[in-house]
Amino acid sequence: MLKIKPIRSKKLRDSAKGQQCTVNIAGVCSYNDEQTILAHYNFEGGTTGGKSSDTSAGFCCYECHHELDNNKLSSDDALFYKARSMVRTMKIWIYDGLVVVK
Repeated sequence: MLKIKPIRSKKLRDSAKGQQCTVNIAGVCSYNDEQTILAHYNFEGGTTGGKSSDTSAGFCCYECHHELDNNKLSSDDALFYKARSMVRTMKIWIYDGLVVVK
């Protein structure tokens, strides 16, 4: 198994403050940017009790985070919302200069 340390960045985590939710679960999302956090998605096969890298994450409101954490969606729907959120969040980081593409 490939062993790579998780990426940790206070700037990425802090960048969620005031952002719009990038998960946007239909009929669930509050669209309240005052409660947005950086939600970590376990696409890396993280350790028990450990978090994935800060880059395996997305901006998420409380309601969407609660829906994802409580497994209220089918696995296909959860995967869709998490992947879409990661892509949207990465684009924001690139546009804001927090992640640089060369």
